[in-house]
Amino acid sequence: MSPKTLQPDSDYAKYDADGDGVVSDSELEMTARLQQLEATHEKADAQRNMCWLALLGMLLYPALVVLCDLLNLDKAAELLEAMSSIYFVSVGGLISVWFGAQAYTKNNGK
Repeated sequence: MSPKTLQPDSDYAKYDADGDGVVSDSELEMTARLQQLEATHEKADAQRNMCWLALLGMLLYPALVVLCDLLNLDKAAELLEAMSSIYFVSVGGLISVWFGAQAYTKNNGK
């Protein structure tokens, strides 16, 4: 039985790593592994960006309170002060859980 060959404009031609017109099982496996690595990398980048955004928010939150106070928005400044304890604890918890999960997966090799 002869191997299946690709049509000239086939969607699967991108999986033909050696250019012989035949997509082998090893080429498909390699492509699947590469796609999995790319997805893992994109997920790590997204998580890292979320972490940095949360840290930036923790740094800018006090500036927002001061800005409201300077603009004589006393009620807004009071509301921001009241929310700050919950905000800092929850964001700090999220960041610590993320770092803990990263350390756990790194140490367990998963």
